Amino acid sequence: MDNTIEIYKNDVYQRLKGLMLFRVLFISLLLGSTIVLQISSTRSLLDNSLLTLYGLISGVVILSICYAIIFKRTKNLERFASIQIGIDTLIISCIIFVTGCFSSIFSFLYLVVIIYSSLLLFKKGSMIIAALCAIQYGVIVDLEYFGILNPSSFGDSLIAANYQWSQVVYKILITTIACFAVAFLSSFLAEQARKTKNELLAMKERIKRFEKMAAMGEMAARMAHEIKNPIASISGSIQLLTEDIYGNPQKDKLMRIIHREADHLGSLVNNYLLFARPTAGKIEKIELGKIILEIIELYEKDIKYTGKISILKDIAPNIWVEMYPVHLHQILWNLLLNASEAIKYTGNIKIRLYSIKNKQAIIEVADDGCGISDDNIKFIFEPFFTTKQKGTGLGLSIVHNILKPYDSWLDVESEINKGSAFIFKLKQIDSKN
Repeated sequence: MDNTIEIYKNDVYQRLKGLMLFRVLFISLLLGSTIVLQISSTRSLLDNSLLTLYGLISGVVILSICYAIIFKRTKNLERFASIQIGIDTLIISCIIFVTGCFSSIFSFLYLVVIIYSSLLLFKKGSMIIAALCAIQYGVIVDLEYFGILNPSSFGDSLIAANYQWSQVVYKILITTIACFAVAFLSSFLAEQARKTKNELLAMKERIKRFEKMAAMGEMAARMAHEIKNPIASISGSIQLLTEDIYGNPQKDKLMRIIHREADHLGSLVNNYLLFARPTAGKIEKIELGKIILEIIELYEKDIKYTGKISILKDIAPNIWVEMYPVHLHQILWNLLLNASEAIKYTGNIKIRLYSIKNKQAIIEVADDGCGISDDNIKFIFEPFFTTKQKGTGLGLSIVHNILKPYDSWLDVESEINKGSAFIFKLKQIDSKN
């Protein structure tokens, strides 16, 4: 999550740099076209209307320099972009006004501003910019039509007052519709592009995670196999020694400690093996809701959490998948344990099951516990990473490895002191198959 935010900020940063460069190039192009237009006309280079336009161009160049200076110091890039684009709409309105207003050929510049606003501000921002452009254009054309403003045009016969009111309204209406249509389409494409980019980045992160898990899993499997046999020998020897020292409370206590820790070590080794090579089993057609409710019922009987944790269930019926039931049990049990350990005193765990389009079944396990910090959330799926005093750091890694054969993965959403939600998808099948 934190990595995605950094990528988004960097993306906005690069686009803002591009916008400032584009603005300078555009002003240079506008100045050049103005000079060419003047050379082809009979007017003087010092004509009042052209002097106004030169002043505007100079003002934009100065603004661009100011933007470049402020750019390196600003922290809120979105607000900075909004201010720049808002000022751009005013500049374009001035350019349209001094180049003939109703007859100006530069009214298309509104559309250019709307397009790049959708890249920086997305749908809501581009719609606001479209509204600003439409309002400004309507106001200056109306003021010209009623003779309140006299634009510096290149042809007095083309002013709005020389046209019927219906023609003026029609042009304003067409320009307004064009602004909102471009805002809608460009923001839609920008949202799709951002969504695709985020999905690609997420997929890249998952691939890196799977590669790391595969390497760690291979190492863990070899170590676990080497350790498992000595542990079995130690446990057997302890049992024999315990029989020989019966009646000695002190030595009996020490033997019980050794036996307990050997069992604990054996449990860790089994977890390593489960992480490295999840057990293969017979794939069955199962109703998710039924199995989930059975797992919850079993979990609620654990005396460690009785009275402390309340399980809230939102289980949609008749959702079927093909899966080894033991795998589902291992996944949910790990997620329930994590959720319970995140709740310090009392709290709730909510388990949801629902389906979405494309025949996907969604399972979500959410708690209202301590949450996960941004610093830790990018490491929680890495093997052996844990923030708990007692823990192997393999629970979520095991879940990830179990989900891999089902073309699924674990996603997380978390907020400090508000809780966490772990979500995964499974391919839904027809119950009649």
